[in-house]
Amino acid sequence: MSRRFVDLSIFLENDVLSDPPPLAPKITYMTHKDTLHEFLDMIPGTVAEDYPDGEAAAAEWVTLTTHSGTHLDAPWHFHSTQDAALGECKPSWTIDQVPLEWCFQPGVKLDFRHFPDGYVATAQDVADELERIGHVLQPLDIVLVNTRAGERYGQGDYVQSGCGMGREATMYLLERGVRLTGIDAWSWDAPFSHTARKVAQTGDKSLIWEGHKAGRDIGYCHLEKLHNLESLPPDGFFVSCFPHKVRGGSAGWTRAVAIFDDALMALPR
Repeated sequence: MSRRFVDLSIFLENDVLSDPPPLAPKITYMTHKDTLHEFLDMIPGTVAEDYPDGEAAAAEWVTLTTHSGTHLDAPWHFHSTQDAALGECKPSWTIDQVPLEWCFQPGVKLDFRHFPDGYVATAQDVADELERIGHVLQPLDIVLVNTRAGERYGQGDYVQSGCGMGREATMYLLERGVRLTGIDAWSWDAPFSHTARKVAQTGDKSLIWEGHKAGRDIGYCHLEKLHNLESLPPDGFFVSCFPHKVRGGSAGWTRAVAIFDDALMALPR
């Protein structure tokens, strides 16, 4: 049986900026010799000569947020409550409460690379793209949005690049049973610089984080800072994106992967 994997995750690294500078992760690399003193403390009575070549273990100290690198946002990140539109407004789920079945489902890719930076995609945009690729949404489909930001990863304008998903586009997906989405941009919403300009021009405060805030009405998760989406077809693959189990967390890091496997796609939904 053939099975192919496509990595959809960016690196966690020091030298490529994938967040605004105040939020950037910092990795301190410890060599095998740097940690030798720790081993000598933990195993009393040993000396450096007891370790082959005087080496202990390589390790890293990492300072980051749960939103560093490719990660899965929980409903708790968006708002303190969820599911108001379902008639059961309740405390939002944290990342450790997200159902695991949401995180391994057939994937669908919407190609929105032609939209300019800062554009806010609408429900009609989503419907038109689904019609173009001939896909009918099924409950729990994982919908990935390919924007121009994907090609700007590693460049200084990455955080400000790509279109965003507006409230009505997000609700269009959620009302059809989608519960997990993803995007290759820094945010599910349009970049903040574009939103700030529109709010200043129109005075419309409802534009602020409108895609995220759709989670107040129907709880959902989304992946941010995906990569390599342009290599995917519109559908015909599974997405695996299980998050790290951060107790009470608003997000969890994930190694998001697309899996191509005919046997998986034949499973009943």
